[in-house]
Amino acid sequence: MNPSSPQDLPSEQLARYIEQTNGITKPWLLVQLRLKKLQDQRDHLSADEYEQTLADIHQDMMNLGEWWIGREDEVFG
Repeated sequence: MNPSSPQDLPSEQLARYIEQTNGITKPWLLVQLRLKKLQDQRDHLSADEYEQTLADIHQDMMNLGEWWIGREDEVFG
């Protein structure tokens, strides 16, 4: 398997990718990791637990706001 982007990686490989690329400073990658881990756990969660966790991740993502505006090249380049 040769994923085309980090979000295509399994959660363990995504975690390693984040570590190896200093992604801990990139909050959107941490959100992706949380979503991957939630996807991995989906079969073991009730519908309510899944929806609540997804809502929590969404809220955290929305709290990131637009901190990247004016820093696009630095952050995404």
